[in-house]
Amino acid sequence: MPAALLIVLLIVAVIAVPAASSSFWLTVLALAAIIIANPIVRAVRKNRYFASQQFQTLKAEVAAVVVEHNDVVDYVQEIRAKGSFELGASSSGQYAHLASFDNNSAWNYRRDRNVADYAPHVHNASLQVVRSASAEPIKYLMKYFSIAADQETLADVQRVADDIARLEDAVVNVKRREADITALINPPKFILKHYRSEFWDQIGVHLSPIEVPYPRYKFQYTSAGGNSAQETSVELNTSTLEALSSTLVDKIRWAKSAAGQRALMTTRLRGEIKERDNYACVTCGVSLSAEPHLLLEVDHITPVSKGGLSVPENLQTLCWKCNRSKGAKVA
Repeated sequence: MPAALLIVLLIVAVIAVPAASSSFWLTVLALAAIIIANPIVRAVRKNRYFASQQFQTLKAEVAAVVVEHNDVVDYVQEIRAKGSFELGASSSGQYAHLASFDNNSAWNYRRDRNVADYAPHVHNASLQVVRSASAEPIKYLMKYFSIAADQETLADVQRVADDIARLEDAVVNVKRREADITALINPPKFILKHYRSEFWDQIGVHLSPIEVPYPRYKFQYTSAGGNSAQETSVELNTSTLEALSSTLVDKIRWAKSAAGQRALMTTRLRGEIKERDNYACVTCGVSLSAEPHLLLEVDHITPVSKGGLSVPENLQTLCWKCNRSKGAKVA
């Protein structure tokens, strides 16, 4: 039942029932009846809402939007499934799985509250390294996770950055679509509060916790006794990947040319390419002005895997459907 009505009934039960009957147990019974009835009334209201002609009409009106939304969701999952977001690994503890460790100290002397992690994305280091990594994350990421300053690594970083950027744009696009569908149908607040999952099932939208799988690299210090621990984490999001690309370009001798300096797929460059192409797909012609929710991507005409660079003349704007159909083919 509506929150305001529930509060009024509870107040009446607490004040009016004792005044009329002077019975403590009758007051308890009245309160219990109201509390038990509340979810039942709410469920009845929910069923009536989903069965209403108004809801069914609105549901039919957004059917085309729902189909497009679910296609984009599938596309996001496809990028995640095909993408490889690994750039480097730490060799510390790479053979730790071959040994077993047991602390045989007496219980009152044990201090191993912190235990070191051993994984490719974790570098076990001194406290000084952990603290220095927080000040210079790119430098230490390259040094301790074997990210070499060469053309092959730069191309790999650009590939990961491109996949991450596509995912970021697609996830934002999906969330905007869901917000617009919700606003268009404008369900009662109690529906979204208590029956959100059922609401989306009724609409026909496949909701899932869509997130960008940012790789996270850690520098970890654990004292010998396990009594203290500190760590620095570096998330390979768009900003970090762009900084890493810029650092690699500065370190690679050939990249000090003008062409090399432009060989970075940055957020700014993506925006410039979309603006240059009038925010429209160069293949099918569909544009943001015609479809406000259009998901546009910046594509390498000659793929990075085939030697293509992230320079304006090798970049074009495609809608996600045309980009998916293109794959790694050379246009």
